[in-house]
Amino acid sequence: MFQKAILFFTATILSSSLLTAAEIDISTAEGVAKINRKIQCSLVDNKPITYYWYGNAFGRRLGMSDKLLFKVEGMNVRSCSTVRDKSGNYGWKLVTREILLYKDAKSGAVLRNWVNPYTNEKVEVMHVANDPVNQPPQFGLDRQGKVAKFRGDFMDERWWSTATIPLYYNNALGGDYQQYIGGTYRATEMFNFFGDIKSLLDADNDTADVQVGWVRHSDWLPWMKMAGRDGIIYMHSAGKKLKKWEDLSQTMKNEIATNYPKYTTPPPADDQRPNETSWTVFKKIMENRGGPEPIKKEFPH
Repeated sequence: MFQKAILFFTATILSSSLLTAAEIDISTAEGVAKINRKIQCSLVDNKPITYYWYGNAFGRRLGMSDKLLFKVEGMNVRSCSTVRDKSGNYGWKLVTREILLYKDAKSGAVLRNWVNPYTNEKVEVMHVANDPVNQPPQFGLDRQGKVAKFRGDFMDERWWSTATIPLYYNNALGGDYQQYIGGTYRATEMFNFFGDIKSLLDADNDTADVQVGWVRHSDWLPWMKMAGRDGIIYMHSAGKKLKKWEDLSQTMKNEIATNYPKYTTPPPADDQRPNETSWTVFKKIMENRGGPEPIKKEFPH
């Protein structure tokens, strides 16, 4: 989800007029790696960093106007640790956990149950609580072993970058014959990242000031029980890297204290668990309850 797109960041060589003794030299692979790490987290090993965002989720079906389904509010708590490749090149590894809450479209209250406007069925809401969502080691080199370039733009004192990430893979809720009958998971993550160049290059600042815009469209969420109906859900949100975890909204902090106590800190740096998604977590919940409900013979349109 959110953490994948920042990894699209690589750095370019800025003009020598921007460099001073106190700034990171991104004409080197180590400098590139450090800038990417500052966007993701912190140059200080195992220092917790928190991203926070909120917005709206809409439904789209053929022949119908789009519907505001609910509000969304998310967080991702993370940290980085230093690694070296076989040649001794500097790099870093990211470990994270993330939450996305679904909230009532009018009141903003965190949803426990929700009436699906397409089926009129009352369903249980299952919020995103993915632990972990880690990333492999990253270095400041491209595939040819040269210093990587920044996929973005600089203007005046600001930088920004856009990342579009199409996703297409076997759905965790499907069977062994998805390539024959469908059942693959399809989504697109779209991000815009912004920040100031001074914060990014400052060698005395262990992390960069970053703002983010996030759009995601995908298949219907499994707990919506849409049973293969046409259409998609899309989310539009904006947020930023927080100065500290405590700057999260009171709503998010209350939910974490009550239901997700692990999310005050990131996973350990040596975490080797496989990553979770909304679909894998949903499957585990349903299997713990004895499996999915029996299929219905008739569905409302």
